[in-house]
Amino acid sequence: MQLINIKHPEDRVSFSQAVLQGLGRDQGLYFPESFELLPDVPMLLKEDFVSRSALILHHLIGDEISRSRLEQIVASAFDFPVETPALDHSVRALELFHGPSLAFKDFGARFMAQCLAEFHDGGPMTILTATSGDTGAAVAHAYYQQPGIQVVILYPRGKITPLQEKLFCTLGGNVHTIAVDSDFDACQQLVKQSFEEPELKRELGLNSANSINIARLVAQVCYYFEAAASVSDVRQTVFSVPSGNFGNVTAGLVARAIGLPYKRIIAATNANDTVPRFLDSGEWDPNPTVTTITNAMDVSLPNNFPRVLELGSRHGLPLRSLLSSFSLDDNQTRVAIRELYARGYLADPHTALAWAALDREVKEHEEGVFLCTAHPAKFLEVLEETLDVVVPLPPELEAVRHEKILSSTIASDFDALKQELAALH
Repeated sequence: MQLINIKHPEDRVSFSQAVLQGLGRDQGLYFPESFELLPDVPMLLKEDFVSRSALILHHLIGDEISRSRLEQIVASAFDFPVETPALDHSVRALELFHGPSLAFKDFGARFMAQCLAEFHDGGPMTILTATSGDTGAAVAHAYYQQPGIQVVILYPRGKITPLQEKLFCTLGGNVHTIAVDSDFDACQQLVKQSFEEPELKRELGLNSANSINIARLVAQVCYYFEAAASVSDVRQTVFSVPSGNFGNVTAGLVARAIGLPYKRIIAATNANDTVPRFLDSGEWDPNPTVTTITNAMDVSLPNNFPRVLELGSRHGLPLRSLLSSFSLDDNQTRVAIRELYARGYLADPHTALAWAALDREVKEHEEGVFLCTAHPAKFLEVLEETLDVVVPLPPELEAVRHEKILSSTIASDFDALKQELAALH
């Protein structure tokens, strides 16, 4: 797999180099220089999820990891189910929250952890990442107690749910969590600044497990094929994706670039609507990030959107007809939660928002799939307030409900972060 730095296309790296480096020069994202079509998608859709995923990832990555070793990695990383229950005859849910951190981020985080274990030369390594809610838990659990690896996770203080926080801020050990007195965009910027410090990067062996890392992104391509295997006609299928940092949408577009012939994809956002406004006007004009009940999407500067544009400009995807995006506010999201619950489906706010976007956009002859990105119990406060019901906790959340938060707190200041990182030496 040959990748280029989007900001500096002359900067070419292999898959293993991109995984180990995370970001390129000037905070540039690595992305494949080209894509090849899969040879037989209909036959591929007949495979089971793990076997199919190994074939897809081998097609994308090439021989940097042997086929047999890649099959072992995928089997280990994707050792939990993907469910596709039907809401009615034309709409399905794609449930991606059955992994250990109860969110779709488990796919990318666990696959990346396996790749790093494969490529790591044994030197110092520190995983530095920012989270708006679910990435933190997925990364923390993927790397917890891995020898030789430190994990540092930044998150916006008071802007993720209590149970999201408990799921990754109570582990300790090699997992260090830092609450930042700002929003997710500020956390993400602190991570980027860290990668611009050569001495810091070298001393700590910095890497990032955000969706900026290509290993996380390619792993997420796989479950779009699982959804396609469950529908009656993939060519008439419309995906709706709750979108914050736009890694999930990018993965869906990569699936299309390698031959999955779905019809359209909807990027559903909350009030942080930078992308819908950009697609309408052509003007990139981020507003200050606002807090919503869909906190994992409280992102005004979606880091993966340059990859989306690259898929159009370099790789020829017809983004104008293929991709749409619009926003729903908290009131509309609560209405969607109630409507889904009345139909017998309990959904977290992000999932409900994606369903509402799909319900608004899907046409009579099309099939719809909405991505369910988090277990509803992670947002029990919103659901219990909205529905006036008691939401039962799964064992993973019950086990940490009363644990002590171990996070430190800093201002949104790079010097403050460097002091925290210095303590890891």
